[in-house]
Amino acid sequence: MVETQDPIFLVGAEYSGTVLLRLMLHNHPQITWCDEFEYAVTWVDHQGRFPDLATYHDWLSTHRIFQSRGFIIDVNLSYPDLVHSFLEQQRERHQKPIVGAIVHEHFDRLLALWPAARFIHLVRDPRDVAQSCVEMGVAGNAWMGVQRWLTAELLWEGFSLQLTSDRFIEVRYEDLMADHLTVLNDLCTFIGVPYSDAMLRYPDYSDYELPTPAGLQAWQQTLSPDGVRQVETRVGDLLSLRGYEPSGLTPLSLNTYKRLALTVESWWKRVQFRIHRYGLKLFIADFFTRRLGLKELHRPIQYELNEIDRHYLKKSWR
Repeated sequence: MVETQDPIFLVGAEYSGTVLLRLMLHNHPQITWCDEFEYAVTWVDHQGRFPDLATYHDWLSTHRIFQSRGFIIDVNLSYPDLVHSFLEQQRERHQKPIVGAIVHEHFDRLLALWPAARFIHLVRDPRDVAQSCVEMGVAGNAWMGVQRWLTAELLWEGFSLQLTSDRFIEVRYEDLMADHLTVLNDLCTFIGVPYSDAMLRYPDYSDYELPTPAGLQAWQQTLSPDGVRQVETRVGDLLSLRGYEPSGLTPLSLNTYKRLALTVESWWKRVQFRIHRYGLKLFIADFFTRRLGLKELHRPIQYELNEIDRHYLKKSWR
């Protein structure tokens, strides 16, 4: 049995394949992995200062992802000890010595809580990420859809300079799909465990299929030429720096007005998406209870929204 060690964090943009990789890692006999763990760092500021505990406890009481985990809040613990306890609860729940978690945002703040943590950086073609964001309704066009990718990659660009080479590993989603055995073996070596075939048994209990190169570069079929130009214009040289070939299309020429128009277009399409999915009555109820801070009224509304999302989204919360 491997000795208990500091956590490992899987970082990168949403819709980059982090859920799929989590399933693989969690299925290893010696590894357990949490889904989105941003609630550990959202309230830590850029200087590493921790939040007021009472305010944090109250925030967690209505946090959908945290509530889905079933972690216990020990009100006697300090902030660092409390968020440490969440990962320890995950480790104890599954009786595995190694624990990790996905963090998409503010992952640079993790060092204030786990100075010796290690990191897996997962990156995917930003054109595919942007298209996924549009399909899932979190953005109304590719210009805003690639925002998550751009934010995460710019953050990683600076954050990785704080880490020694033995504390992080880079993984491309496309490599994971095309040659998953090599990538998973490399990850196991980095983590310090032998590869296990159990890592590929997640289809037994989730909606995710085994990795295949068949769906790679889906953006070439699903993203419009204008959408491709929006992405490539916005991410600029980062596209090539992350190892992805430009399409060859001419970049957009955008002034302040055109950028604002793309932002407004995305907002309006997102509103239409949410009304179509949830219905006008539920959409309005959600909007006003959130804006007015009516937590007790918002709880059942949020529950109903979550149930509708579960119908549409293929996610594993195991």
